[in-house]
Amino acid sequence: MKKFIQHQGIVVPLLSDNIDTDQIIPSREMKKVSKLGLGEGLFSGQRYRYIGEEKEGPNPDFILNQAPYDKATVLLSGRNFGCGSSREHAVWALVEYGFRAIIAESFGTIFQNNCLRNGLLPVVLSAAQIQSIADEIGNTADAFSLKIDLQKRQVSSSKTPSYGFVLDDYSQQMLLNGWDFIELTLQFRQQIDQFIHHDRKLRAWAYL
Repeated sequence: MKKFIQHQGIVVPLLSDNIDTDQIIPSREMKKVSKLGLGEGLFSGQRYRYIGEEKEGPNPDFILNQAPYDKATVLLSGRNFGCGSSREHAVWALVEYGFRAIIAESFGTIFQNNCLRNGLLPVVLSAAQIQSIADEIGNTADAFSLKIDLQKRQVSSSKTPSYGFVLDDYSQQMLLNGWDFIELTLQFRQQIDQFIHHDRKLRAWAYL
């Protein structure tokens, strides 16, 4: 998993509430048995024009098909982002497309956990803070960028105040080090081995 220490990137505003996982990646895009290729299906219901079930090219009206937002790596949204079904494909698609962080007022719980285990940083800010960032995006002729510092748990730019965000220490360390759950568990290998050595003496029958 790719480490996340600091990131500065273009922000794309998708400020609707309740953007669910079916909008993020429709089920028709989930035919692959690997994570590869899912980025192409990200927001496909809006990114592409369709005739029946067939894609007929990009939809120029959708913001991710417009410069400079087509190079965005930070997504700004509203409440309850990633609600709906528990499909981890939604996070895989966002990551493969190139997003490093999602900023929202709140997240679907399962989606938020899936973000953390796949190196995608979910940042919770207040509605007022999100609106302040959105206003600056609207007032900026060129690309608007944010800097996200995970060590400081802080979001900042040259045009907005710095905003702190909350993330538990456990999740922060996973992202800072690029650890998945197996790699995190291996950090405690010495303690695990010590426990097994001690427990084997007490419960030898459990190791037969």
